[in-house]
Amino acid sequence: EVQLVESGGGVVQVGGSLRLSCAASGFRFNDYIIGWFRQAPGKAREGVARISRGDGSTYYRDPVKGRFTISSDNAKNTVYLQMNMLRPEDTAVYYCAASQGLLSGTIQAERVEEDAYDDWGQGTQVTVSS
Repeated sequence: EVQLVESGGGVVQVGGSLRLSCAASGFRFNDYIIGWFRQAPGKAREGVARISRGDGSTYYRDPVKGRFTISSDNAKNTVYLQMNMLRPEDTAVYYCAASQGLLSGTIQAERVEEDAYDDWGQGTQVTVSS
């Protein structure tokens, strides 16, 4: 059973930084993708970034390009989301999720679309205050 546990959320001022962590376990094979998503109050959940376990490739949605960096420590089975130059509109609950097997090979998974992700963490709150 796949388990994903996020940590690292908190309150930060505009322009500040936070690093989120996603501890992952329970995967049988290495053909999976870990994605970060977020959901702001009153809005739909949206993809943020993803990293592929197999080749380490990454993808970012436009709103976070140049500010967020996704990385992984395979020895620790942990994926990180380094968030810099934070803005009020980055305020949201952040979730990590996993896409495995055939789903992980789809365009939807590569583009961080939530329908391609089956397993989800509980989320961690990020609040950017002005």
